[in-house]
Amino acid sequence: MTKSELILRIGELNPHLYHRDVERIVTAIFEEITNALARSDRVELRGFGAFSVKQRDARKGRNPRTGETVAVDEKVVPFFKTGKELRDRLNARSDGPAKPAGGETAAAPAPAAGQPVKEPGSN
Repeated sequence: MTKSELILRIGELNPHLYHRDVERIVTAIFEEITNALARSDRVELRGFGAFSVKQRDARKGRNPRTGETVAVDEKVVPFFKTGKELRDRLNARSDGPAKPAGGETAAAPAPAAGQPVKEPGSN
């Protein structure tokens, strides 16, 4: 979902709000999250998740094209950790296929292309 799709969806769910007002609200929320992260603050939205920043140390990297070793500077990167409610909703299996129970095994993987298929019971 893009920002514009989010604005449209919120507008559909709240027909009493003007489109420009919904756009301002969504933009303001994103700006406040961005500003808080820029200050190294943590933003927690109960049931959804928490945004924070993590420090990545300087390291030696490798240019994949040339194989040359290059220095990668330290940097600060955004990090998101899902909340319990969101994680539970994403992992709900009400309509999906059930996972095999403890002792059951999953079906054997398909043979690789060009490999002969072995029938059960044949040696």
